[in-house]
Amino acid sequence: MALTLPRWPAAKSLAKPSARSTHERLQATLRKSDEVMSPRVLRKVLTALEAVIDPRVSEVEGGRRAHAVAQEYLAAGPTERRDHWALMSEHFAADAETLKAARDQHQAAVGTPEEGQAEMRLRRALVSPRMRLLQRFAVEPAGMRFLVDLRADLLPHLKADHRLLALDGELEHLFSTWFDVAFLELRRIDWDSPASLIEKLIRYEAVHDIKGWDDVKNRLDHQDRRCYGFFHPRLPNEPLIFVEVALVDRISDGITPLLDEAAVPVQPAKATTAIFYSISNTQNGLRGVSFGDSLIKRVVETLQDELPRLKVFATLSPIPGFRHWLVKNAATLVPLLDEKRGNELGRLIGSLPPTAERLLAAVEAPGALADPKSPLRQWLTQCAAEYLGRAVTQGKPVDPVARFHLGNGARVERLNWAGDPSAKGQKQSWGLMVNYLYDLKRLDKHRAWLANGRVAVSGDIEGLYFKN
Repeated sequence: MALTLPRWPAAKSLAKPSARSTHERLQATLRKSDEVMSPRVLRKVLTALEAVIDPRVSEVEGGRRAHAVAQEYLAAGPTERRDHWALMSEHFAADAETLKAARDQHQAAVGTPEEGQAEMRLRRALVSPRMRLLQRFAVEPAGMRFLVDLRADLLPHLKADHRLLALDGELEHLFSTWFDVAFLELRRIDWDSPASLIEKLIRYEAVHDIKGWDDVKNRLDHQDRRCYGFFHPRLPNEPLIFVEVALVDRISDGITPLLDEAAVPVQPAKATTAIFYSISNTQNGLRGVSFGDSLIKRVVETLQDELPRLKVFATLSPIPGFRHWLVKNAATLVPLLDEKRGNELGRLIGSLPPTAERLLAAVEAPGALADPKSPLRQWLTQCAAEYLGRAVTQGKPVDPVARFHLGNGARVERLNWAGDPSAKGQKQSWGLMVNYLYDLKRLDKHRAWLANGRVAVSGDIEGLYFKN
């Protein structure tokens, strides 16, 4: 039987977590008004969780007991589930005294013949009962699905209740091992794939909404289109991440032609360029587990084997954080304008010198950006170049899509005005899109640059930077 969690209300609609720890509640007789489970019920749940990792039972029996706990969890409401998380976080940590002793022994053994053995003792001490508990849940075939969904439920509550961080950290650690790319299968998804799988693509598509069956057929069935996904053997027919690819004869500058159902397809044998135009993660519970970079590498290898003429691999990507960033940072960019451009913009918006407020208001005026030579349009493009190439925090690009592709070793290649004319594209970036180029011979070099705070950009992007 599948262990699939129902969708409960969003985290913000739930009451605040209890101020009392589960240790305090277990010692009490009565529950408080902000607590759902009584001390008696809480003790019952804790006993059931402890029975899962009873050292006297086998792995199989432990898995059976975990399955029973999971069934009770599935029947519980959102606030009751939070008590399950609290119990797992607060009562299944590594033993502090054992851990301290193992650390002291390891520190004392460093540089001696006993260092290796001391390290192994420390590793064993670091394995918490919580880790063994979660592993028992995964024994049953449906257990992996249960744990991924459980973490998806848990994540929105972490800011409000830091006591749950230990459970989240342990889940992320386990998932990073269980979902290592060595255990994932790359599969092509096409129009002949099961209907249930195609329906999941429609539901999970996060970049360019799929409007219906004709749209998805266009993305999967045309000879110049490809779609690939990573799958895990314990989550059959459930793509963890998927990428949509267009085979074309040049780097694309807009999404509309790529999604045009009436467009004449390019013969794959004549295609020279592969455009990755949509990459979607599907499992919220796997946040922090990275396999997108490996997906692109595997897809590139697969396409090269099939179509040797393909030489260029690039994306056509949204710039989701640009508008928000510019609204916040426009005042710091205006002083970077040279005198000529500043005067030109100032006269246009009726403010000399130009101000951030007037500029931001002007770009929202109907028709203000229609002229390719519009100073406002040129200013927005310059700001976008600054955002993608220079907006870095803690050594990483501010924009989430840039962070992903630049972290993979791509470079910022070209900005495309009106690349995405949809309402979503306008809301994110005034319709601007960007190409990230995957130069296969320079990926490692670009990653090394980024590690030192330098973003790899083309000469065209660098030429758009403000000079002051």
